[in-house]
Amino acid sequence: MAANSTEGASVRAAAARAVFATLGGRNLGTALKEAEAEIPIGRDRALLQALAYGTVRDHRWLEALCGKLLRNLATTPPEVVALVEVGLHQLRDTRVPPHAAVSATVSACDLIGHAHARALVNAVLRRYLREARTLEAALPGTPALRFSCPDWLADTIRRDWPTTWRAVLEAGQQPGPMTLRVNVRATSTSAASKALEAAGMPACAVAGAPDALRLHTPHAVHQLPGFDNGTLSVQDAAAQLAAPLLDARPGMRVLDACAAPGGKTMHLLERTDELDLLALDSDVGRLKRITENLERLHLTAEVHHAEADNPQRWWNGKPFDRILLDAPCSGTGVIRRHPDIKWLRRPTDIPKLAAQQRTLLEALWPLLAPGGVLLYVTCSILDAEGAGVVEGFLRKHRDAQEWRIEAEWGEAARVGRRIAPGGDWDGFYYARLRRLEG
Repeated sequence: MAANSTEGASVRAAAARAVFATLGGRNLGTALKEAEAEIPIGRDRALLQALAYGTVRDHRWLEALCGKLLRNLATTPPEVVALVEVGLHQLRDTRVPPHAAVSATVSACDLIGHAHARALVNAVLRRYLREARTLEAALPGTPALRFSCPDWLADTIRRDWPTTWRAVLEAGQQPGPMTLRVNVRATSTSAASKALEAAGMPACAVAGAPDALRLHTPHAVHQLPGFDNGTLSVQDAAAQLAAPLLDARPGMRVLDACAAPGGKTMHLLERTDELDLLALDSDVGRLKRITENLERLHLTAEVHHAEADNPQRWWNGKPFDRILLDAPCSGTGVIRRHPDIKWLRRPTDIPKLAAQQRTLLEALWPLLAPGGVLLYVTCSILDAEGAGVVEGFLRKHRDAQEWRIEAEWGEAARVGRRIAPGGDWDGFYYARLRRLEG
């Protein structure tokens, strides 16, 4: 077998292993890091990522095709099914020449420990090439299948976004753009844009996100002019709304309650001098990324490892003027970046997450000074984790008042404001609450 053929088979085998692990409950990013250890060449790693992400993104549709192509899907080894899905994804959605895709995928059977499946995989992929149009037309046209997501998620989004649910589901099928945050303490968006243009990385502004630049095409972060010295960071435009909405002023005491990996923490510090900022998180590994980002951007904050919902263990009794609560959530607003969310989340997760969000709000509200502001944020597009949580909180607390968000981006929710995923924006929810004095 030629060297390039061997490498091609290795990439397909690694992609199949990552897909198999993800469908078994592993995080796709973690599974890919392990798979990349087998792929030393950068170009092949890029192909590995594209194949794994694309296959996981379209898993529901590809699985349905496998049901048409494999006589005994239930008894076919799941590693082989994952490899077939990788092969089908190549034939449907990539520019890989069909003969090369089939050959490399068949050869990958040996590398995943299923050499006996070579004839089966070859026959299945070649049949798809011959009968693609007929096979695809025979599949049901249900929204969950059409947009490749679980039934419960499609139904929930259809209920929560009754007029735009198709666009919301479609957005989850398209990879998100690479958006940068300009460190306005170090430069201007205009100067950063010119530096990117000179480096052959053209970018454009994002209306509504004043510090954001969207790259026309993605690039490795360390190739970005100004990344290493802290001029630029990678952050979606929707996530960049938190700092201006919180409206922190010099000298204020600020809490970023669930801060890791620190993008919003950094943005707050970049925009406002002399903040007394405490960045809190319960994950030691992710907390380390905050420290690394502070060093790269030459910024200062207190970083503390603690559970935000148990302030008795870490709060010194001094009230905060501003609290940013970027609450743990389902992540349904960032599916286009993390398609494994569709398969890792369960419908039973949502009420548990909403309960955790309510607990955090209740625990942190007494820490806010009278006249202070709490910004509640999630990257969920589900009502149960957005307006549903905040409405209940406002009913219980007479000293809490919504500070309405007036903006061109997104749309008003019953309380707060929400953004549907698509185009320049990930899906997000924001609600701004002020603590009344007296």
